[in-house]
Amino acid sequence: MASQRIARISAHLQPPNSQMEESCVLKRTDCRAKGGAPGFKVAILGAAGGIGQPLAMLMKMNPLVSVLHLYDVVNAPGVTADISHMDTGAVVRGFLGQPQLESALTGMDLVVIPAGVPRKPGMTRDDLFKINAGIVRTLCEGVAKCCPNAIVNLISNPVNSTVPIAAEVFKKAGTYDPKRLLGVTMLDVVRANTFVAEVLGLDPREVDVPVVGGHAGVTILPLLSQAKPPSSFTPEETEYLTKRIQDGGTEVVQAKAGAGSATLSMAYAAVKFADACLRGLRGDAGVVECAFVASEVTELPFFATKVRLGRRGAEEVYQLGPLNEYERRKMSWRKAFRRGFPSSGNSFSPSEANYVKLMSGSLYLDRYASSISEILKSIFYCGNMPFSPPEESQMINDMLRITHPSLTGLRVATISLVSPYGTSIP
Repeated sequence: MASQRIARISAHLQPPNSQMEESCVLKRTDCRAKGGAPGFKVAILGAAGGIGQPLAMLMKMNPLVSVLHLYDVVNAPGVTADISHMDTGAVVRGFLGQPQLESALTGMDLVVIPAGVPRKPGMTRDDLFKINAGIVRTLCEGVAKCCPNAIVNLISNPVNSTVPIAAEVFKKAGTYDPKRLLGVTMLDVVRANTFVAEVLGLDPREVDVPVVGGHAGVTILPLLSQAKPPSSFTPEETEYLTKRIQDGGTEVVQAKAGAGSATLSMAYAAVKFADACLRGLRGDAGVVECAFVASEVTELPFFATKVRLGRRGAEEVYQLGPLNEYERRKMSWRKAFRRGFPSSGNSFSPSEANYVKLMSGSLYLDRYASSISEILKSIFYCGNMPFSPPEESQMINDMLRITHPSLTGLRVATISLVSPYGTSIP
């Protein structure tokens, strides 16, 4: 009995392996919170990072979480040991490095992914793309294999691009469900609520401002005309609030003078959104939040808007609703991302289609007729614009090297693709 109690206490301290499990007095699967706390199993991938650590702490406090898996390539055991001392119901287990990714993901209901490098001064979300896309690809391959029915909350920036990449990974694995893949844009909503409350002299908890579009620069659009409680703003206030919400991340990066990005507020926003997802999984009615999801609300394949969360994820995607003149004008950025693109993969010429098949590996053009078009759209739909055609070409090639490493050496420049400027990419 005493040895079982000791094993139960220390079960989280060493990441599991199969040999340890077989010889251990008490298997990790036997470890339960006191009283058998009901709830959901949640994994955080990137739990030792600047966002991951406060995110893990806040998730440990959530009564809807019964099991909390913390995964990272470094420092996961230390973070796990630290958080496991908190006297809340969730059982915490740590997993270190790629060999333990599958163990971290098996059986999870919700996977939250903050993994990736943070923004530094002078760095745009587009700069993050080259590094973070590869990280997201690897982690999503693990999700597809070990918990294909889990809801995925993707935080890794640039969300405008990492979400479409994750979708392609799941499509390739045959596990893609657009309702279960959610890009987390809650920080934009949190900022909007806070800044609007400051202007109106209200408690931020009493304010609700929908934020639509994307999660970078001009793609972030707070719908102040739909704010609750209903309020009127002068043109100067509208411009000030919109600009500050769009530049909120840059404001924090500059204020920290190179020492970090918006980690604490992002963790808070991520937990707020994860809690909404868990309430949806529980079957609560009327759980509505903004998220970046596969969408038919606009001509773009992915778009941030209000969604109703349920047992299958984003069970309903809401339309934008009435926009005022300022908001309609600010939505014009979409034109730069649709101009000149083929409407589907079938719009490529025969030679281009063959090359696209080669680039896509096991993705077949006849099965995913629109996938290639969506990939190309997602490359440009990721932050401050415009890009010059050479930059576009470089971004496409960088993305392909990450998503299809076996094709290193091939270049998009060998075929004629259409750019947003209506000309062929050189």
